[in-house]
Amino acid sequence: MEHEPPGIRLVAGLGNPGAQYAHTRHNIGFMVVDLLAHESALAWEKSSKWDAATAKCGDALLVKPASYMNRSGHPLFAIAQFYKIAPQDIFVVLDDFSLPLGRLRIRQSGGPGGHNGLESIIVQFGTEEIPRLRVGIGPAPVDGTTDYVLSNFFEEEKSLVRLTITRAADAVKCAIDNGVVSAMNTFNKIEEEES
Repeated sequence: MEHEPPGIRLVAGLGNPGAQYAHTRHNIGFMVVDLLAHESALAWEKSSKWDAATAKCGDALLVKPASYMNRSGHPLFAIAQFYKIAPQDIFVVLDDFSLPLGRLRIRQSGGPGGHNGLESIIVQFGTEEIPRLRVGIGPAPVDGTTDYVLSNFFEEEKSLVRLTITRAADAVKCAIDNGVVSAMNTFNKIEEEES
């Protein structure tokens, strides 16, 4: 029997474009796909057609939407339509302030959990069946969520942030090579053992 190819064909790192946002907590999705591109010596191609930057990583396409976070779904939907990529074959990498800094959580589906970027993607595709990797950025204050996610990491957090981005990139590679379930079993399990 022939081996079924793993499904992930598009990896979308979420963030906001612009230098002022480059190092903010909300941009950890960009940081993860930037590391993947860097490790494979890939150049990002900016496309006004898609309103996104893309890089080919083996059989998968890395994407950084250039729309702002709350419109992330628009360029992703256009790219997925063009390349005929099903929602289940997309892997979204995003920040999550309900997870401790450094924690990773992979899910095959689910609601947006208060994340505007993921909500935009779910609305555009009309389904919650979109795999995602949530990267913990630490708890936001109840009344200052927006300011928190748009703030830079503290100096004392930076070594853990670097480690987290590396592990998140490894989780993405695992999902591309072996499928989302394998990545869940490996990376969600590591998390549970550590906590």
